[in-house]
Amino acid sequence: MIASFSSLMPVFLVILAGYGLRLVQFTTEEAWRLVERIVYFVLFPSLILNTLATADLASLQVLPMAGALLSALLIAAFVLTVLRRTVGGKIGLVGPAYSSVFQGSLRWNGFVALAAVGVVYGPTGVTAAALAIAVLVPTVNVLSVLILSRHANDQPSDVVRILNLLARNPLILACFFGLILNFTGVGLPGPFEPTTDLLGRAALTLGLLSVGASLDIRAAADGKLLILIACALKLVAIPLMVALFCQIYEVEGLTRQVAIMCGAVPTASSSYVLARQLGGDHALMAAIITISTLIALISLPLSIALSS
Repeated sequence: MIASFSSLMPVFLVILAGYGLRLVQFTTEEAWRLVERIVYFVLFPSLILNTLATADLASLQVLPMAGALLSALLIAAFVLTVLRRTVGGKIGLVGPAYSSVFQGSLRWNGFVALAAVGVVYGPTGVTAAALAIAVLVPTVNVLSVLILSRHANDQPSDVVRILNLLARNPLILACFFGLILNFTGVGLPGPFEPTTDLLGRAALTLGLLSVGASLDIRAAADGKLLILIACALKLVAIPLMVALFCQIYEVEGLTRQVAIMCGAVPTASSSYVLARQLGGDHALMAAIITISTLIALISLPLSIALSS
């Protein structure tokens, strides 16, 4: 546990550096938003594309890992549905607040996942984490948009709108084309491999700084019960369920370790943007992101111990 904590400290120190830079107003809020856009639309997709297009996927238990991750995700979504229908009105788990708790419980931070896995398990671990992204990102985006469309706006979900959002998601596109290039044997010919590699190297550092800059400690003062529900599902229940389903689906070794670790990362910072765009409770969303990121300082080392 202590060794795991020490190995992950650089990841959290970079996040803390991002928070500190924002706290001292090193640059403007607009500049941080620009950094986030560059990371989200250029650097992180380049990292995913490079990793998936050039990886040796034969050594990883791809389908069993996907099954374990999706099973845990869908059960967590079912639990939230039951909570909303049974006690939602009593605890405020309705409307925009429900949509933010839903995102906070299911969406996961790919920057933290790849950085943490890379530190602990190296390049092969990063490949496995990239595969987890390929499985989870499309799924959680579909579910999040469906829930936001229904509960934040109280309107029927627009299929065309959902498909449009997914078609323009840079991570989904990077996963799709990376896997196509890998399976066809094309890879990244000529200068494309070193170019995407060079862009990808900047993704995690800037991404973690952006995660830190997005933290909002003041927002965590309200909605404590809903924050607790989201963090309990995201950081405790889902990693335990991933571990259980890895055992059921016979996922072993590095693939199992990375799957459990990916289940234990905090909520994605991009959840706030989606909540703001589609009418979710963005203040609650900011609080969930902040608290889950702080708790992950403990949950991630524990996930390593759980997977060993």
